[in-house]
Amino acid sequence: MTTATEPSPSAAPSPDGGLGPSAGALLLHTVRGNMRQYGMIIALALIVVLFQIWTDGTLLLPNNVSNIVQQNSYILILAMGMMIVIIAGHIDLSVGSLAAFVGAAAAVMMVKHDMPWVLALVLSLLIGAVAGAWQGFWIAYVGIPSFIVTLAGMLLFRGATQIMLEGQSLAPFPGAFQDIAQGFLPEVGPYTQYHNPTLAIGLLVIAFVLFQEHRDRRRQLAYELDVLPFGIWLLKCAAIVAAVVAFTLTLASYHGVPVVLLIMCALLIGLGFVMRNAVVGRHVYALGGNKAAAKLSGVRDQRVTFWVFVTMGVLAALAGCVYAARLNAGTPQAGINFELEAIAAAFIGGASMSGGVGTVLGAIIGALVLGVLNNGMSLVGVGTDYQQVIKGLVLLAAVGFDVWNKRKVGS
Repeated sequence: MTTATEPSPSAAPSPDGGLGPSAGALLLHTVRGNMRQYGMIIALALIVVLFQIWTDGTLLLPNNVSNIVQQNSYILILAMGMMIVIIAGHIDLSVGSLAAFVGAAAAVMMVKHDMPWVLALVLSLLIGAVAGAWQGFWIAYVGIPSFIVTLAGMLLFRGATQIMLEGQSLAPFPGAFQDIAQGFLPEVGPYTQYHNPTLAIGLLVIAFVLFQEHRDRRRQLAYELDVLPFGIWLLKCAAIVAAVVAFTLTLASYHGVPVVLLIMCALLIGLGFVMRNAVVGRHVYALGGNKAAAKLSGVRDQRVTFWVFVTMGVLAALAGCVYAARLNAGTPQAGINFELEAIAAAFIGGASMSGGVGTVLGAIIGALVLGVLNNGMSLVGVGTDYQQVIKGLVLLAAVGFDVWNKRKVGS
């Protein structure tokens, strides 16, 4: 088979997996093109190793791993939504106050009015959607900057929370509602040393990830795009499988998979698919990258922006319910600084201030970096004042690395 032109030095390796002379250059190009995401994964791994040594192995004990997941679940949920908002070129300062407001509303419905927890949860998510639609209307259709609208929302929802709860906490919640944040997947099957459903889920995750990697590689080869050399690709798959196996066995040796982890995985898969494969996801990237060009290309910017904030409202409501379920109370002080944690997680995970850049998985990585830092520093006895200083420096370093990397690529 002949071609009209000779292949360039950076051409992709052959589909049979051969490592041509350009393999090293291609690998270097791939790493540079994904430097921010790979850098954060490496940073997360180094932080885990550091605190695992510093805490004499306490960090990765099964009960502490489950604790990290449950403690940071609401920030992980908010970070996914915040990443989408930032990709679209906006910001949302109201998510912490909205989470507190929805948690308070759920407490009023269940504690004061004895409403079934399922109905209360559904209504809470609807409240979040309405709040997101309210803010999305002013941003998308009226044209008020998102910073101003969500700053007003932060004050509005915080005041409404205080009014609704009258300055007092409401508790307790039904046990089933608490299980959203505190519960684990029940055990089934014969007795073994490990949690059987967790092992089954781990095998499904491995099969799904390998299928996705194989399909993506075949698709890239079909369109003659650059792919990793076959040997490097196999190493990548092996590393992913090893990480999933280690995480699965760790959870399975304790109480199994936390319920909230299943919720977050469903969100990650769903939102990741929408942002990567759906038309609306590509429109969000287009708006954040270049709004004028996106509008000229036929993107309905107002509608897309509106639904971005509706999605953020629903996720903020879910995070508020998870936080309330973990505390087993609706409290006026809930949600303080949640928006700052979510924004920090998004930027650490690869978002750009200019918009149009980032992934939902990156938001998870950024939130885990903050969560492991918080947990590790608490285990070794670092004071909360120093913890804030260190997290601030980590955020500054992440954004500084993004600016440096852009300048280097541009030059």
